[in-house]
Amino acid sequence: MARRRPRWYFSFRSPYSWMAYRDLMADHRDVAERIDWLPFWEPDAETSGHLEQAGISLPYVAMSKEKHLYILQDVRRLARDRGLEMVWPVDRHPRWEVAHLAYLVADELGHGPEFIAAVYRARWEEGQDISDPAVIAYIAERLGLDPVRLSTACDDPAVREHGLGSLNSLYRDGVFGVPFFINGYEKFWGVDRLPGFVSSVRAGAA
Repeated sequence: MARRRPRWYFSFRSPYSWMAYRDLMADHRDVAERIDWLPFWEPDAETSGHLEQAGISLPYVAMSKEKHLYILQDVRRLARDRGLEMVWPVDRHPRWEVAHLAYLVADELGHGPEFIAAVYRARWEEGQDISDPAVIAYIAERLGLDPVRLSTACDDPAVREHGLGSLNSLYRDGVFGVPFFINGYEKFWGVDRLPGFVSSVRAGAA
């Protein structure tokens, strides 16, 4: 059996995933170009129903108030250490399929990295609501992609089927949070584990 490529699971929702993306692209672009980028999101009721039928249970746990308050403090500290200006978005009616399934379409069209960069910028630097199809349509248009196709990806049965495959992949990989990096049998969870993952990928390449 062929060994799977190194990979990292990211989420547009997570500020830690955003910071890992910034670190990866700023300091480890050679590794970024040699790994698979796979989305992680909290599924809506329709997706959850399909996962349940397939016997897939994702390890997502609702966040406590205490953890939320800690994350607010921790993220501000980490952003300051990186010299990043961030805006904490307000998710009034989050539907994470909107952005993450649009990513799958953009990736199939060969524009996955550009889409990721634009969505992270919209959410964490501009405070936009990426669950709003109009925001995704605007991003797609700026990238020269079909705004209707990307903004309605969450309503396309074929794209949803692709999304189920992505969630099944993270289930099989034992992913329980983001950012999550895997190289062979080695797993690295958290933005502070990125250097170890980078070293592991580079050692394998050497």
